[in-house]
Amino acid sequence: MRIALVHLRHAAVGGTERVLDEVSRRLAERGHDVTILCRSHVEASHPKVRFVVLRSPVIGSGWRMWAFAGAVARNVARERYDLVYSLGRTWSHDVIRCSGGSHAAWLEQSRIASGGKRGFGGWLRSFKDELTLAIERRSYAPGAYSKVIVNSRLVGDDLARRYGIPAEKLEVVYNGVDLAKFAPLEPQRRAGLRAEFGVADGELALLFLGTGYERKGLARLLEALASVAPQLPRVRLWVVGRDSEQARYERLAESLGLSGRVRFFGERRDARSFFAAADLYALPTWYDSFGFTVLEALACGTPVVTTDHAGAAELVDPGVHGAVLPVAAGRDELARELLAWCDPQRLAQARPLARARAEQYGFDATMARMIDVLEQVARERAASPR
Repeated sequence: MRIALVHLRHAAVGGTERVLDEVSRRLAERGHDVTILCRSHVEASHPKVRFVVLRSPVIGSGWRMWAFAGAVARNVARERYDLVYSLGRTWSHDVIRCSGGSHAAWLEQSRIASGGKRGFGGWLRSFKDELTLAIERRSYAPGAYSKVIVNSRLVGDDLARRYGIPAEKLEVVYNGVDLAKFAPLEPQRRAGLRAEFGVADGELALLFLGTGYERKGLARLLEALASVAPQLPRVRLWVVGRDSEQARYERLAESLGLSGRVRFFGERRDARSFFAAADLYALPTWYDSFGFTVLEALACGTPVVTTDHAGAAELVDPGVHGAVLPVAAGRDELARELLAWCDPQRLAQARPLARARAEQYGFDATMARMIDVLEQVARERAASPR
């Protein structure tokens, strides 16, 4: 079958970009004629995958997104593919994958996280936001799709409520993890990393990792840790990831009396080392449609404390692999879970269970499930009268 995959960018880095590359390769290996519609690309994942570059001379990321969606619509109308699978913001597709959640939900949660004053990084809804919402409404309008693939029930429930998508049109395909890359370390290597990252024998390492400290809830994690610091004298917090306001959070940690207990590492390329070296991963996020880091931590055998507004929390059995808090949970509720989970015996019991849970969501298994959905829709379209 002639199958078109659609995304603004085909690149060597990025979660959606990796899915695009893997899906294109696997479809080509199964004998399909695969075309990627994009604005830019790197080398194809398979010799039989070809590219159609749709590039309009526009200024600004909002107009670029809108122009690309329009160019895709014209190409799809002209070429009449057997199946069109969109992994981005378009309105011409048979199947669309919503991996980042609805933009409307993202804007709402950004206002909640900032106390209603502003969003994650902006004061007012921007023109680009308005264009994104306009595309989103067209993407999920009745008749605009045969299936919507989501990476969590959190996203699926939001789309169903917001845009009236019927349950039979939604397919949950969780993101997968590279089980070879993210894996527990042998004890000597793990001990070496812990020493390198500043944790002594007998101390516990609590990890926070992510870009965008506000949305991912670092402030309330610092406040919760400070409230139970006397009861957890051997706990140290690693903060890993990039944020333009890191200095403000460093001052917050100092004002809470945590300056000697918290170490800010900034952006690092060795995230898997931190996951494997940590004792507990904390992501008290306000909104993550999935939250790859939750699954990556589990794959390294590290239990997780997160909120029910991380899609990957659906993979965490509370009390077994960690804890799942309501998104509105305050400092005291988070502090209670930190106290409960900063127990060496409990952590040791949970580590193999965390790894076993992640092994159910390896990248190959989730990709196979996605290919099954695409081929099923393609067969149904081929069998229906045009």
